[in-house]
Amino acid sequence: MPLQLGTIYLRYGLMLAPMAGVTDRAFRRICRRHGAEYAVTEMVSAKALHFNDQTSKKLARIDPEEQPTAVQLFGHEPEIMAEAIEKVLIPEEGFSRTVAIDINMGCPVRKIVSNGDGSALMCNPELAGHIIRAAVDAADVPVTVKFRSGWNPSMRNAVRLAQVAEENGAALICVHGRTREQMYAPPIDLETIAAVKKAVTIPVVGNGGIETVNDAMKMLAVTNCDGLMIARGAMGNPW
Repeated sequence: MPLQLGTIYLRYGLMLAPMAGVTDRAFRRICRRHGAEYAVTEMVSAKALHFNDQTSKKLARIDPEEQPTAVQLFGHEPEIMAEAIEKVLIPEEGFSRTVAIDINMGCPVRKIVSNGDGSALMCNPELAGHIIRAAVDAADVPVTVKFRSGWNPSMRNAVRLAQVAEENGAALICVHGRTREQMYAPPIDLETIAAVKKAVTIPVVGNGGIETVNDAMKMLAVTNCDGLMIARGAMGNPW
């Protein structure tokens, strides 16, 4: 279904999800040619950009032919996030400017979570709100947020985090229908995504377990989400 993000119009709302070690510039270009209307870079450390890490700078590069593409940042310090965004918004010569900033609040990997980043932020909605607000204040492009259904089955707080994101100026949110505890195991929690969609007025994108057309249609039918973000379903055979 159509989706509007700032000045970007997506006719079908089909997005390529950020995947560390997978969605590099070459992969994003391939997926753009085969139906992805929008893409997000691999996650980039805000703190690494703060220290002018050259590898992280390379991860944030966007080729002109892959637009529209957003840069995804992770971190847990509002001031560092704002500084990183200011750097990302100035593209290197020969590369394009990001069309949006996406904040990673869903990565479940231990080394990310143990530093208070990624899905660890779901345990601290107040801090998450401060980070989103700092990002919105620093950016002149839309700020989006990607997170999970919750930390574990007893803490499914995606609705609360979605409301915090909207209150602090996020333009769009993407909900991965798994908890951090699940990592990438089934099942996909479509009901929580549906609840998030009902709780906010900004666009909600559904993510998780989309391997086939039938999976995509079920996600849309059950959740009424505004778009779909495809991750591992695009790996191996993005054509």
